[in-house]
Amino acid sequence: MSLRKKYLKKGQVCQVMFVLPKEAVQSANTVHVVGDFNNWDTTATPLKKQESGDFSVTLELESGKEYQFRYLLDGKIWENDWKADKYEPSPAGNCENSVAVVQRGAGPQPNL
Repeated sequence: MSLRKKYLKKGQVCQVMFVLPKEAVQSANTVHVVGDFNNWDTTATPLKKQESGDFSVTLELESGKEYQFRYLLDGKIWENDWKADKYEPSPAGNCENSVAVVQRGAGPQPNL
């Protein structure tokens, strides 16, 4: 699992690639990233299966914010990003949410 970030437009927007490796997916057929950026809609943001077996999606997020999120496999299994920027207690249960920290003014970065 990993978050890859590429800052655009003088650091005001960041392309964040959410990647869930095939080892974490196991036998799941669908993966969605669910979080602050999509109002925790469990079907709004599907990840696409890559030839490698990994699942990924790229979102443009506003810089200067932190976004809590989790992955949802087959609509029933929740998984955190093992390499998230940090973790915060979830208000929805006895677990933690992954957090992507998108810094303001980071400027253009090479390679997403």
